Amino acid sequence: MMLLSSRDHDVAPSRRIVRDVEYSWSNSAMMNLYSGTTDPFSHRCRIVLFEKGMDFQVVDVDLFNKPEDIAVINPYNRVPVLVDRDLVLYEANIINEYIDERFPHPQLMPPDPLMRARARQLLHTLELELFSHIEALEKNQKGVDKSRQHVRDQLTQLAPIFAKQKFMLGDEFSMLDVAIAPLLWRLEHYGIELPKAAAPIFKYAERIFSRQGFIDALTPSERAMRR
Repeated sequence: MMLLSSRDHDVAPSRRIVRDVEYSWSNSAMMNLYSGTTDPFSHRCRIVLFEKGMDFQVVDVDLFNKPEDIAVINPYNRVPVLVDRDLVLYEANIINEYIDERFPHPQLMPPDPLMRARARQLLHTLELELFSHIEALEKNQKGVDKSRQHVRDQLTQLAPIFAKQKFMLGDEFSMLDVAIAPLLWRLEHYGIELPKAAAPIFKYAERIFSRQGFIDALTPSERAMRR
């Protein structure tokens, strides 16, 4: 039986979600994303796919009971993994740039080489300053309180940007917004409470959360992360 999103009446038949246990791991002509149902990095890739509105299939992977095939297609045995015919990609930013270049409408990376380089530099900074703490937050590891504090401080420093502009790069939704969105969605889930000084962050987050691509990309488990 096919498992569709809660908005299945609005989703094109070629954009579908299946359980890993129901998926045939044979070759498929359709682009397939193997995605953890609660994994923030997989969440990024789902957002890009739904923003593009193209033909694809998301294969839900249980992170606590991963099929052996994941280790076959990704030597690091992690999701997300994108399989597009003979091409296999892993790591969310690499997957997302490939999708953006292959399906350039709407374009999520700046078309200008200079701005695109700056966007990549900012993505790298986000990885170092924010997303390097995701594993500690996800697994509630030793030192998680320091990770919470660090993420809280970094987001508070970013807040003034959104008092002046709608998104990370200005008025247009971009790959930087895609990258940070799963973290913003999980703040309560991670036990991170932002101060009043970070109020522009909340308004910025709601702009992202109201986008149809973001709504459609959420799994049931992710929807349950916020009250």
